[in-house]
Amino acid sequence: MSLLVVGLSHRSAPVSVLERASLAAEAQVKLLQDTLAAEPAAEAAVLATCNRIELYADVDKFHAGVAELSTLLAQHSGVGLDELTPYLYVHYEDRAVHHLFSVACGLDSMVVGEGQILGQIKDALARGQELHTAGRLLNDLFQQALRVGKRAHSETGIDRAGQSLVTFGLEQLADGAEVTEWAAGKRALVIGAGSMSSLAAATLARAGVEEIVVANRTRARADRLVEILGQAGVPAARAVEMAEVGNELTRADVVVSCTGATGLVLTAAAVAEALGAAYDSAAQAPEAPAAPAADELDQHAAWVENGSAAAQDRAVRPVAPRPADAGPVRLHLLDLAMPRDIDGAAHRVAGVRLVDIESLAEASADAPMAADVDQVRTMVAEEVAAFGAAQRAAHITPTVVALRTMAADVVAGEIARLDGRLPDLDEKQRAEITQTVRRVVDKLLHAPTVRVKQLASEPGGAGYADALRELFDLDPQTVAAVSRADLNDPNRGRS
Repeated sequence: MSLLVVGLSHRSAPVSVLERASLAAEAQVKLLQDTLAAEPAAEAAVLATCNRIELYADVDKFHAGVAELSTLLAQHSGVGLDELTPYLYVHYEDRAVHHLFSVACGLDSMVVGEGQILGQIKDALARGQELHTAGRLLNDLFQQALRVGKRAHSETGIDRAGQSLVTFGLEQLADGAEVTEWAAGKRALVIGAGSMSSLAAATLARAGVEEIVVANRTRARADRLVEILGQAGVPAARAVEMAEVGNELTRADVVVSCTGATGLVLTAAAVAEALGAAYDSAAQAPEAPAAPAADELDQHAAWVENGSAAAQDRAVRPVAPRPADAGPVRLHLLDLAMPRDIDGAAHRVAGVRLVDIESLAEASADAPMAADVDQVRTMVAEEVAAFGAAQRAAHITPTVVALRTMAADVVAGEIARLDGRLPDLDEKQRAEITQTVRRVVDKLLHAPTVRVKQLASEPGGAGYADALRELFDLDPQTVAAVSRADLNDPNRGRS
């Protein structure tokens, strides 16, 4: 079996496609179950964040695996396969390991070096474990990815190469000013109470906002976030129902939104109404984009014609620079959701500044790369080699164990036969003979088993397990039993 990943991210697909391909929690569960039911896959895990959707699987056939995983992603995302395919990337075996380790270290993030991805990888592993879709390979892979990511952040200055998406977004809203100076005295409205919204609330609190209001579809989660903020020393925090967002919008200076909603949470008209600004949806509609070059037509399919009305409405309103005559900013909007929560046309409402995933991607493209990034890349390459060697060595271990088990059985049989032929041996003599035979067998097996483990850990060493089984006529069922016992060991993989 071999590791395969098929996915799309902010590096391979426009935000509009990522929005439409995003997977809710229920869809991720169904995708995992269907992937495991597919013939080429023995294990599966999904890594779904605001700017990537990746399906990992242990497959026995590369081409069949790519076809099956691509089809499943299309089915569960609701984006047609023909439309989705140009944006998909495929990584196999060591390249797949290298990709996940790079992701874990923040090298593949929109904001290089951000550490939130580690929590998302941990969640992906936990989901696979809970649903029993992650077996030996993916458990080892994701646990190692977490260790590599933590190592990168503790041993290098990768954190200096970028910040969390929240911090970076607030810096864009501050437009060159120090975030703490910009945030001082402002009233903030946080929409959503998930991990990203919680991070946003905590970041705003540290930045020095005067008040934080949390709105969430489930009031209990909003209350819980407010309680946590209170424990952290934020006195002016309160929770409201989602129905009160309109009223709170009239009081807010900053709005951060990150929900799992499938439709818009804030329309441009609602933002304009809260500010008492005029808004003409027809007049404010963006101009039609220029026709793409001929060589771009195949890559950028006419997805607007195939997508849902809600997705089209969100995707055809990109965020552009604020008009020069837009006046002073009265309301700062930060949309960290995927699909987006805030109508992209809101940036054209007088007094509004909007930053969303798409504009963050554009801004981060010009971020300077620190020398620490090169150090992390070297670390990733080393860790990939070590992971591959460990996996190849682990592959032969059950065969070596089965060989030693067979040798022990042969010794036991010969000692029993000796007991029958020499019944007058006393216990001391029998023990000495038994120990001598075992030492002879151990010495004969030591050099070849150590050497075969070394050879198996090297690239191209997968065939040594088969050779060992063939040479010693080992029972495949015995080897498989050892593998199952190792996989079911409750202490396996703990660090």
